[in-house]
Amino acid sequence: MMRTLIIATASAAALFSSSAFTQEQSQGTASIPDLSGIWGNPYLYGIEPPVSGPGPVVNKVRRRQTVDVDGRPLPAANAPLVSEARQLVGDYTNPILKPEAAAVVKGHAEMSLTGVGYPSPRNQCWPQGVPFIFTNDAVQLLQQGDKITMLYDEDHEVRRVRMNQPHPAPLTPSWYGDSVGHYEGDTLVIDTVGFKIGPFSAVDQYGTPFTRDLHVVERYRLIDYEAAKEAWERGGKENGRGGGIGETWAPDPNYKGKALQLQFTVEDKGVFTTAWSATKTYRRVFRGWPENVCAENPHKYGTEKDAAVPTADKPDF
Repeated sequence: MMRTLIIATASAAALFSSSAFTQEQSQGTASIPDLSGIWGNPYLYGIEPPVSGPGPVVNKVRRRQTVDVDGRPLPAANAPLVSEARQLVGDYTNPILKPEAAAVVKGHAEMSLTGVGYPSPRNQCWPQGVPFIFTNDAVQLLQQGDKITMLYDEDHEVRRVRMNQPHPAPLTPSWYGDSVGHYEGDTLVIDTVGFKIGPFSAVDQYGTPFTRDLHVVERYRLIDYEAAKEAWERGGKENGRGGGIGETWAPDPNYKGKALQLQFTVEDKGVFTTAWSATKTYRRVFRGWPENVCAENPHKYGTEKDAAVPTADKPDF
């Protein structure tokens, strides 16, 4: 019998005061940017292809978008074609993919076209890893002087970033890799290597695989509302709007302040022909932090088989 322990706590962001990050950077006099708090993206998956250059695998199946970034109805005549979140058919012809990786993505695409879901870390309740985890709707950042903690809305997944330290040698692979960070002016830069590979590990929701050579660099910075709106509009051409304003992760429609933009670069010489990049742009969320646990219902979790929920023969404590 599988048992799920759920522990609900108050928002951890309340435990950290923003004044804790106004210390001066050692490399200059500029203050460390305050990126703390809960940030959400209004689109399903929300990954925005780059303006130019190699970008991620995208969905070949499209549907008409019915609402704009703020949840307002769009006239049918002006409704753009966007990715269909309920049927994931990855574009295996993307030139970033080496032949072996393209074959994996093609196999998943063919399954999806027949109406059969394929396993992923999300629908099998396994750790999502990086950059897959960026498809979560929301992220909460907790900043401290020597570390940054990143909480994601699905399954209470947590990443810990050590600040101003090198990667250890030797490096033990882990689900989220070894992440080290530093500030470059107003930008938080995170470098991650050392990923553990499991039975459902993937770079994205299309099942693109990765090897031990996977290397991800993230750059987080605050941007003005107008720049964020432009990014959301670009993202809206690729991702469907994720529900109404009353839903848990709906960004505050009245918030016109700074947005948080993640720009990330991915390289893996075993899978990709070149490094590629993408962005995800968040804005402030005006709802609480919910319980969202995959393991509560393992039956046909997006596939035709019961989810292979991780189990243990003995407790960790």
